[in-house]
Amino acid sequence: MNSVGIIGAGAWGTALAIQAHRAGRTVTLWARDPTRAAAIASSRDNPRLPGHALPASITVAAEMPGGDLLLLAVPLQHLRAIALRLPPGGPVVVCAKGVEASTLQLPLEILAEALPGRAGAVLTGPNFAHEIAAGLPAAAVIAAVDAEVRTAAMTALATPHFRLYGNDDPIGAQVGGAAKNVIAIAAGAVAGAGLGENARAALITRGLAELARLAIALGGRAETVAGLSGLGDLLLSSTSPTSRNYALGIELGAGRMLADILAARTSVTEGVATAPALVARAARAGVSVPICEAVAAVLGGQMTLRQAIEALQSRPLRAE
Repeated sequence: MNSVGIIGAGAWGTALAIQAHRAGRTVTLWARDPTRAAAIASSRDNPRLPGHALPASITVAAEMPGGDLLLLAVPLQHLRAIALRLPPGGPVVVCAKGVEASTLQLPLEILAEALPGRAGAVLTGPNFAHEIAAGLPAAAVIAAVDAEVRTAAMTALATPHFRLYGNDDPIGAQVGGAAKNVIAIAAGAVAGAGLGENARAALITRGLAELARLAIALGGRAETVAGLSGLGDLLLSSTSPTSRNYALGIELGAGRMLADILAARTSVTEGVATAPALVARAARAGVSVPICEAVAAVLGGQMTLRQAIEALQSRPLRAE
């Protein structure tokens, strides 16, 4: 697969364009706004990912590219609308994490409805865009049922500093990517409220248990949850201020209002929309996810942070 089209010129899409170029591919990066596409093409700089110049051979366009491989790097809540506009071409790798608010569907479920019959995979794992763009060592997962699609995507994007693993459990990989954003908000809130490292460690661990229960209930595997797309992504997102979800949680914990936090941001914090959708999907599957429920209640204004903490702490005693 020599040509790669990147749909979405945010920080993650830009980092993936740089990585695909580094892997020796012919790359086109799509930006929705023609003015923005022209500015990036001219300056070779994307304000969404400052300090990482785009190589001259990467084409930046406002017209959707085809390609041997397409990477969909748009916010999850916009995934369906963008997928419906994709031109014919090769397999589609979804590089977004979350649960669609209107349908409670995971990324590949959305893709299957929008593009029936089109081969699909997800790229997921503990990756910050600025580190991928800088070429720092990292690892990620390509999850798909189809072994040929996994191999093709891995071959197209892997380099010595970006190690890719194949996984045939896309359900587990997608649940990990969605749930970690919600749990990261909770972990940030614990830190922002000054509740201590013990509390944060306990919350991340119990959050992983929720993630595992849901993944298995939906058909995923426990070993996927223990890997890069589960534990790995959860650790990164729940401990670093660079994580948008963790940083939002810190501000909530410090007493700021959600509307004010979001108004000051130019990037999407996926955990905000995912939280209530994930809780609803878990309820449909009969799975208990009390931490995610608490996050959704705080974000939705049904509980204060203090009330949510008290509700979690007062749950009946039980075996781990």
